[in-house]
Amino acid sequence: MKQFSYIELLAPAKNLECGIEAVKHGADAVYIGAEHFGARSAACNSIEDIKRLCQFAHFYNVNVYVTVNTIIYDSELTQTEQMIWKLYEAGIDALIIQDMGITQLNLPPIALHASTQMDNRTPEKVKFLADAGFEQVVLARELSLKEIEAIHHATNVRLEAFVHGALCVSYSGLCYMSQAMYGRSANRGECAQCCRLTYDVIDDDEQILVHNKYVLSLKDLNQSDELERMLDAGITSLKIEGRLKDASYVKNVTAYYRQQLNNIFKRRKDYKKASSGHCHYTVIPDVEKSFNRGFTHYFLNGRTADIWSPDTPKSIGEEVGQVKEVKHTYITVAGLTSFNNGDGLCFINKEGKLCGFRVNRKEANKLYPHEMPQIEPNTTLYRNYNQAFEQQLANDNTKRKLWIDAQLTEIPEGFTLKLTDEDGYSAKVLIEQEKQEAQKPQEENIKTQLSKTGNTPYELIKMNINFTNEWFIPISKLSEARREAIKMLTDCRNRGYRRNEHALPNTHHRFVTDKLAYTGNVANVKAHEFYRQHDVKQADSAYEITPVDNAVLMHCRHCIRFMLGGCTKHNKPAKKFKEPLHLVHGNSRFLLSFNCNACEMEIIKEKC
Repeated sequence: MKQFSYIELLAPAKNLECGIEAVKHGADAVYIGAEHFGARSAACNSIEDIKRLCQFAHFYNVNVYVTVNTIIYDSELTQTEQMIWKLYEAGIDALIIQDMGITQLNLPPIALHASTQMDNRTPEKVKFLADAGFEQVVLARELSLKEIEAIHHATNVRLEAFVHGALCVSYSGLCYMSQAMYGRSANRGECAQCCRLTYDVIDDDEQILVHNKYVLSLKDLNQSDELERMLDAGITSLKIEGRLKDASYVKNVTAYYRQQLNNIFKRRKDYKKASSGHCHYTVIPDVEKSFNRGFTHYFLNGRTADIWSPDTPKSIGEEVGQVKEVKHTYITVAGLTSFNNGDGLCFINKEGKLCGFRVNRKEANKLYPHEMPQIEPNTTLYRNYNQAFEQQLANDNTKRKLWIDAQLTEIPEGFTLKLTDEDGYSAKVLIEQEKQEAQKPQEENIKTQLSKTGNTPYELIKMNINFTNEWFIPISKLSEARREAIKMLTDCRNRGYRRNEHALPNTHHRFVTDKLAYTGNVANVKAHEFYRQHDVKQADSAYEITPVDNAVLMHCRHCIRFMLGGCTKHNKPAKKFKEPLHLVHGNSRFLLSFNCNACEMEIIKEKC
């Protein structure tokens, strides 16, 4: 009986460089965009680069997942199918998809993961996907621990959850505001980030309740102190968001979560990492020092008031102290933080706007900005660019090493050196050498020579010497044997990797509903075919194909009425507003509709 679960730390890759750094810094799996049809159109990669990433990652038993998670139009189905076959031949381990039409294509035997763009937040939906052959399901970011646990008990499919990074205010896959406002579909990887714009909130008497604030902009997710509870609730893949982030972000955040998980695994033998190798870090990771809008647990522990960032959609970073005094050319900061020339600092001004400045020169706690900001004493300062830390990351030389054991044994012809790695791969070489008794003990000398693994991906952990006498072996012979054995072991590992191939079954079980509105995101004939096979009697076309008047453009668990103190369930006492409430941005006007039974908010475009 299996006594443990393999846990996967899943890191993002904007490109090949980021993917390699994710592996080096401790990822068990990497997800990356292909040439087309990824939900981040600005993060596309060639088949050749993906193949190179697979070769590097698979050496450490790290999986590579490729996002093909947009909706697909009829004219693109053939291109999609051809691209998937190329990705399979490049060596990828799974596809992350949104469009069910892909399941009806002529697919290679490749595992499919259900993207969070599918809106996976109920036990019924996740069980349907598992029965349809999906091997991993990416859950909605909005779920609580209790909701995750309920899904886990309803099915045995592997569950993936976001643990860090940017949050979409709408349930993923159910956001149409970008399409409605700018003709750029979030379901096509072209989101215009309407949630990062300023809005006025007005009541039904046109009274302004909130003016020019980022009321739809959320803080960033950070579940680093909740990982063990998430694992116990049934999550097996922990996902870092960030396919548009640079390599320094990927290095820092991946290493930080790797260390958090390693600490859990030391205590909890029922959990193990899903890949091989051990990281030797040259920088102490700290997620506070990378891009962030402030952190939140979102709805993991229920509804709280700390989830939004109404003053700015930009990175705030870490709090570093308060302004003590302001002079003509410098600012004095109270606190224990040390600063660097080139640091980027920011603060919220009296009008509630984020302002920033660059430190040109520092003398202890006196900061000389490149340009003096309009700032007052007692203002809280944040650092959103740490010059010294970023330089450390740029010069980072983290190594990921596989542990090996060495066994040196005498035989009639001389000696054999056998290297065995942590996964059980081994290589044995012959050292032809006439037996000569040594003048002094040789164990330390032998260990020193065999430990010289240098820039190879190996680290000697244990050595056994099986001699009947104290034999002498020249250093040159030991070095040559070590190099040859390492080469053979590397070849053995490269040949030994086996992908989990999975042929998708042909299923006909009932979908969770027999009618699909535009929110089903059905955009092609193959998707219609899939839903017909699963007892859906009516499936409307996707919003991108057939726009719907008075459509709900965002479906949110974030609730502006609650955040303003007007929720009769959570705010005691609750403020009263002349409803309905509206959002206004420029010439665009939206109705806020509150579904209190589901504890959700809907945003509907109004005609101006």
